[in-house]
Amino acid sequence: MKIALFSDIHANLPAFDAMLNDMDSQKPDMVYCLGDLVGYHIYPNEIIDEIRRRAIGTLKGNHDEKVESIITTSESLNEAGKKYAYHLINQGNRDYLKALPAHIRLEYKLNNNKLNLVFAHGSTRSIDEYILIDTEENYVLDLLKEADADLLFVGHSHKPYHRILQDANGEFKHVINLGSVGKPKDGDVRGCYAILTINNDSSTLVKESIKVEFRRVEYDVELSAKAIENSPLPNEFAENLRNAN
Repeated sequence: MKIALFSDIHANLPAFDAMLNDMDSQKPDMVYCLGDLVGYHIYPNEIIDEIRRRAIGTLKGNHDEKVESIITTSESLNEAGKKYAYHLINQGNRDYLKALPAHIRLEYKLNNNKLNLVFAHGSTRSIDEYILIDTEENYVLDLLKEADADLLFVGHSHKPYHRILQDANGEFKHVINLGSVGKPKDGDVRGCYAILTINNDSSTLVKESIKVEFRRVEYDVELSAKAIENSPLPNEFAENLRNAN
């Protein structure tokens, strides 16, 4: 079973198109998006339309959550709505963002053992919590136990990692941050997404039985940056793409 997961597109259509082309070549069995479809770029409708056309299971990110409250307040719209291009999102797509779930849970039965996968944008506790590679180990283990998660997939920080922790029962738990398709912050300008491979032998008792591949995808960063500079959005957003910060 191959599952493709991605997050934090942030309305960057050139990066998104490149990621989709690479992802399609991998022929995943399932695809999920962990949110933040919008913000920081000028193509929110194109991103949402393609997500909806493909019927990709999608979570609500913190930017997706902010759209409705900001777009309906004229004072806020002048300050934040236009800054992040929320005002470009059409009503149908705003309704779609508003209805997205906070979490997705998958439970597998493999050789009479269960394997629980939980997807969240920031964490299962908060949509805008950062779960980083160096977040305190006991805190993360408590979070996993609370969520009943053997594998926890998150986004939000835009910094990819696969962290393996061992709990008090000797089981191996996995936290995977998907990085960002459209706004990397780890110094690598290429978009990032992940392929999870599980099979009948995958187990929390065997550390290496969970396979996660991070795929970095090149796209025309300069074309994307110029599109921002030719729009009313702040030029710093273009520089962030060029510098991956």
